[in-house]
Amino acid sequence: MSLHFTQTEMAGRLARATEAVNEAGLDALLMFAPESHFWVCGYDTFGFAMFQCLVLTKDGELHLLTREPDLRQAQYTSTLPDDHIHIWKDIQGVNPAENLVRLLAKLGVADGRLGWETRTAGLTAWNGNLVRAALGEMVESSDIMPELRRHKSAAEIDMHRRAASLSDDALDAALASTRAGAFEGDILADMQGAIFKGGGDYAGNEFIIGSGEGGLLCRYYSGRRHLDANDQLTLEWSGAYARYHAAMMDTIVVGEPSDSQRRMFDVCNQALEACEGAIRAGDPMGNVFNAHARVFDANGFTGARLNACGYGMGAIYNPIWVDFPMFYEGNPQIMIEGQVFFLHMILMDSDTGKAMTLGHSVLVTDNGIERLSRHKPKLLLA
Repeated sequence: MSLHFTQTEMAGRLARATEAVNEAGLDALLMFAPESHFWVCGYDTFGFAMFQCLVLTKDGELHLLTREPDLRQAQYTSTLPDDHIHIWKDIQGVNPAENLVRLLAKLGVADGRLGWETRTAGLTAWNGNLVRAALGEMVESSDIMPELRRHKSAAEIDMHRRAASLSDDALDAALASTRAGAFEGDILADMQGAIFKGGGDYAGNEFIIGSGEGGLLCRYYSGRRHLDANDQLTLEWSGAYARYHAAMMDTIVVGEPSDSQRRMFDVCNQALEACEGAIRAGDPMGNVFNAHARVFDANGFTGARLNACGYGMGAIYNPIWVDFPMFYEGNPQIMIEGQVFFLHMILMDSDTGKAMTLGHSVLVTDNGIERLSRHKPKLLLA
């Protein structure tokens, strides 16, 4: 067994999850989200790309249905005893949902009130249809585990701190590699290598890198180029430690920055500080977006800003490291102490062809926030 947390903490998580299942009036919760699996029992795999389900009954029984390649994965990474790991066999025409029905019958909950997680990449529409056809209507329960995961333990916060340190290491590596003529592939390799050398993991999605016209993109795309003598390099990345993330974002100006780039950075920095000031435990997330929008709009950047300015961080799996919800207009979700958020201030001005971004992860404290990065925000030059 290879757990990142103590047996005491894991037992407490299972107890909290069992209580939540009972409070929801369920006989069992069918978990398809890999984040749920990892949080409640430590099970760590990309096997969620296939059909698998972790069942939690109202009595606290935890059973996994998965494929043969993940048998030893579950034995090694999770708290599950061997007789709570069940395998469905790959064979032409197999319907793993039927195996799930048999498991639920064995647990005595097949005819009970079942909740299931559908808002996850761990359950495709195809597999969801198989489950619904086999079990009938179930109770949408995608909010149960995310709410539990929002309340982070001291040990989890430590994981975020380690992830942030790795993110800083990656930025140091990028700054050392970025110069006129540098190859984007070398910059990426140095950033990712710094994280691996520090004991970190692959992040929940690809690092975003773009220069020149590609500097106005905030998604990864295939294809690398060499930097020009006067260029812009947009980077968005995250260190990951025990799957916990602490994302960051910056634009590095290659050559002499223009007056417009300096102004864009100043406004991004103002917006970042405004967002940090708006993060208060007990307040709605929408307040943070409003602070972001006010600064950008007052400075004439309405058309260059985005409609969201960050989101939660957690132990997250592919395809993205976003731990929903996001900071967007009108979001009523209440922020709580101990949460970690990624704040990203993004200006993409298609009219001028210029980009400027600035972002880091913060911890919600009892009276505001704590920046997790050791790097102070500044205009980065190469």
